[in-house]
Amino acid sequence: MKNRWLIVFGFLGAILLGAILFMLPISSPNHTWMRPMDALFTACSAVCITGLTVIDVGRDLSCFGQVVLVCLVQLGCAGIMTCATFFLVVVGRRISLASEFSLMNAYGVSGVRGFRSLVVWVVAAMFVIELLGAVLLWWQFTSGEPVGTALANGRAWYRACFFSVMAFCNAGFTLDPGSIAVFQNQPLVLVTMGVLVILGGVGFLVIYNVCTVKFWHRNLLKRGRLTLHARVVLQWTFFFSLLMFILFYALEWKGALADYDAASRPAIAFFQALTPRTCGFTVVPVEDLQPATRFLSEVLMFIGAAPGGAGGGIKITTFVVFLTTMFAICRGHRDTVMLNRAVPEAVVREATVIVIVFAVLVTCAMTVLLVSEEGLSFEYLLFETVSAVSTTGLSCADTTVSLSTVGRIVIMVCMFCGRLGAIAIVMLIGGQEERTTIRYAKEELVVG
Repeated sequence: MKNRWLIVFGFLGAILLGAILFMLPISSPNHTWMRPMDALFTACSAVCITGLTVIDVGRDLSCFGQVVLVCLVQLGCAGIMTCATFFLVVVGRRISLASEFSLMNAYGVSGVRGFRSLVVWVVAAMFVIELLGAVLLWWQFTSGEPVGTALANGRAWYRACFFSVMAFCNAGFTLDPGSIAVFQNQPLVLVTMGVLVILGGVGFLVIYNVCTVKFWHRNLLKRGRLTLHARVVLQWTFFFSLLMFILFYALEWKGALADYDAASRPAIAFFQALTPRTCGFTVVPVEDLQPATRFLSEVLMFIGAAPGGAGGGIKITTFVVFLTTMFAICRGHRDTVMLNRAVPEAVVREATVIVIVFAVLVTCAMTVLLVSEEGLSFEYLLFETVSAVSTTGLSCADTTVSLSTVGRIVIMVCMFCGRLGAIAIVMLIGGQEERTTIRYAKEELVVG
């Protein structure tokens, strides 16, 4: 139980430390003190890798403040427990069994050989992917410049590193007004950032599994195999991305995409199909989209990314288990079967609890916001709430900036709960499982 609270206090400590650093005059280009509520909201959004912000990062934060922002996002992506364990591994200290179980739960795995090596691999893979992404983005930012001039272009390197981290960590912070609309005529930049978003969203466990499978071996024992988790994540990630790409292209062909040239439309549609999966970047302003497109975005935000990844939401595996269970019950099947594998009953129960907890959280938050934010529309508040709970970071117009103090507190609570995850919340509230030998008599109850 103490270890569960340690995770909560770790995130809270990182948020408070970030808020203090943002408040300092060194974090402002004008060397002024930032308002405490603005600093706290920004720090909470960064640690929860959401991207909702009440300030202009490129204008209101100095280079020091932006570096603090990147560090907080990086810390939130890797996770407080993972970072702490990584440093323990580096100095050679023993990992407690409780910490190991917490990390195993965070990455959605019930057992991994060489767990210390896995933690080091996770952190190393994160930095390697972000470095490769930064190099590709720098190359595209400096295309057309002489090699010597490009290498010495410090601003290009800085922007490349910033956007690479934000894309892989699925955080929506940007240095320019209008999110990343500045890259609307640079398809390769959008594709590169889109790939980083996908890699960060599928989760470290899937990346680890794919990298450790030796596909060229004919011997199945030597080759290894993709786990059920990896196969479900990869298949449904591809399905949702392709489906949203087609729907976005069809719904916005004569709408938001009409203002762009034919060469840029596929790249913009591809990137916009990925942003609802808890990315937070957007090329096309959300308020300019069709109502149907915004609704589909809310659905995808609620579903989110994969366990162990940088994204939030109920998680794509949770949605698939919940959906498959629903079909199994309708067909009269006892087991939830996916890809010729029966899903354990405990996993089915967890998936059901997660969906219910997130739905209740959205309902409670919306109720408070509808009372405190009378001047804002229901649709915009619902979009903001789902975006916060799923730690996506998308927002309609200036909804985030227009929130009152109460509204901002509600959104911060949503981001924090969404980052911790529903199962962690249930474990904290419910405590340890009660063990009892008492069994009660069964009696029928009419439902439906």
